[in-house]
Amino acid sequence: MELQGRRVIVTGAAGGIGSAIAAACARQGALVAAVDRIEAAIGPEDGLPAEAITPFIADLTEPQACSELIAEVGESLGEIDGLVNCAGVMRRGDLLEVDDDDWAVTFGVNVDAVMRLCRAALPSLIAAESGAIVNIASQWGLQPARGHIAYNSSKAAVASLTRSLAVDFGAQGVRANSICPGEILTPMLQQKLDDNGIAESELASTIPLGRLGRPSEVAELTTFLLSDRASFISGAAIEIAGAQQVGS
Repeated sequence: MELQGRRVIVTGAAGGIGSAIAAACARQGALVAAVDRIEAAIGPEDGLPAEAITPFIADLTEPQACSELIAEVGESLGEIDGLVNCAGVMRRGDLLEVDDDDWAVTFGVNVDAVMRLCRAALPSLIAAESGAIVNIASQWGLQPARGHIAYNSSKAAVASLTRSLAVDFGAQGVRANSICPGEILTPMLQQKLDDNGIAESELASTIPLGRLGRPSEVAELTTFLLSDRASFISGAAIEIAGAQQVGS
């Protein structure tokens, strides 16, 4: 229960990695604000007390939505001391295939919303004197994948933004780290495999550990980075990819 008494916002909490992170934080004792465009699908089936996770509905691409969310969560749960930005979208294509709308949507969700929510949350995180931010970037932000220029670039921006936060606000007690997942078996990835007729074992064969990652593994790393056990870790971009090299 190393997050006992903490108040943590998790975005993108309606499914996949975000849902796993929200549940893991709650199991570690945190009060979780589970944020998504739809009500976070976490309930009694996870064995969590009803008060552990409170769903909030917000479109964080709206300029005022982030400050409004921080105020709403503060009134409901109290001032936060943890923030996890997990919401994200992917638009595929190289630079000749991606249009301005694809680029704008990708950066609007993956970068601009993250920036605005971090900015809105910082006063609370500073007041906590031990605030922690974990931004979910991607291995592809460090090792670009072919044909995903908008997504690669946005996730590289998330990693850089996170390092800047760590440098700028470390003296005020705020830690910031990014997690860079590789191939994690989420419903979205499973759908992609099914749509393209690719067996899970085929993708797993490109990973030295011989399997895909699990959302729960990203969640465990997240709760660690939020906790006091990671009190001297800040500004890191941590790959969780089974030693896979993109393009190998």
